[in-house]
Amino acid sequence: MKNRWMLAPLAAITALSATHAFAAEELTVYSAFETDMLARFKSGFEKANPDIKIKWVRDSTGIMTAKLLAEKDAPRADVVWGLAGSSMALLKENGILKPYSPKGLSDVRPSLVDPQSDKAWFGNDAFFNAVCYNEIVAKELSLPKPKTWQDLLKPEYQGHIAMPNPASSGTGYMQVSAWLQTMGDKAGWEYMTKLDKNIDHYTHSGSKPCVQAAQGEVAIGISMAIRGATLKSQGAPIDVIMPKGGVGWEAEAVGLVNANSAAAKRLVDWSISADANKLYNEFYPVVGRKAESKPVPNYPDVEKAMAKLDFSKMASSRKAVLKTWSEKFDSKSEPKS
Repeated sequence: MKNRWMLAPLAAITALSATHAFAAEELTVYSAFETDMLARFKSGFEKANPDIKIKWVRDSTGIMTAKLLAEKDAPRADVVWGLAGSSMALLKENGILKPYSPKGLSDVRPSLVDPQSDKAWFGNDAFFNAVCYNEIVAKELSLPKPKTWQDLLKPEYQGHIAMPNPASSGTGYMQVSAWLQTMGDKAGWEYMTKLDKNIDHYTHSGSKPCVQAAQGEVAIGISMAIRGATLKSQGAPIDVIMPKGGVGWEAEAVGLVNANSAAAKRLVDWSISADANKLYNEFYPVVGRKAESKPVPNYPDVEKAMAKLDFSKMASSRKAVLKTWSEKFDSKSEPKS
């Protein structure tokens, strides 16, 4: 009788140990992927890796980059997945991203991968800026369809344009960088000063200006091309325009923070796999693996519109550019939530 009572707690301990043994490992993954993509990517990875679960920490590119830099001495992330290449270069420079050689790297476009020999970030896709133009609102206001960046300086657009704050949004920063690199620093700042007269407000989200244009809150939103394509596919009365003069773009990439985690390395490996690239291609026409790059409905032709950008320069000059931009234009930014 005594032995029977002794067996009960032993059985409970055994069951508890078994449960713990089969509990999925949780990875903390920092990201700036659009929120409607997170569930899709999480599901795809966890289906292929049922012993690992993703815990997302998501914010816009600028805020997420600042958070990672602030946590430099005590990192909380295991992996960064879905952050702009220029931010990834900065994180690597600060020792936050660790060099790694993921499986399948030879199948990823070299143009979307860390160019240094000790590679630490790897492109999942390329994302682009565009102008979202509400055709109904524009007709009511007699606003012509812009074809070039210079067109947006015309006085009739005054108060009808929104764009992202580059200090908060990677989308905003890559367009500011494109203007500075294609026009030159002096002409680029002069252009933005003139454009500011026509800007109604700056948002803290890269996709928000296009959403606002689709809803008729503004006639024009300088924003993410993918958001414009998605909204247009959903019936929004917008045209998605690639202005002549070069649109900003970046690689959206993955990188390893916790080099001691085998699970984190598996996530980096999977994120550049063919299966992952097929998921990216549901949203983006240009993905890491060229073989998986297929057209996306209502997404404009991006190949001819891409500005020639130096991503290393984008990373090294980021602090100075954002300081100057904030001093000149931040007064029109929406309040931070």
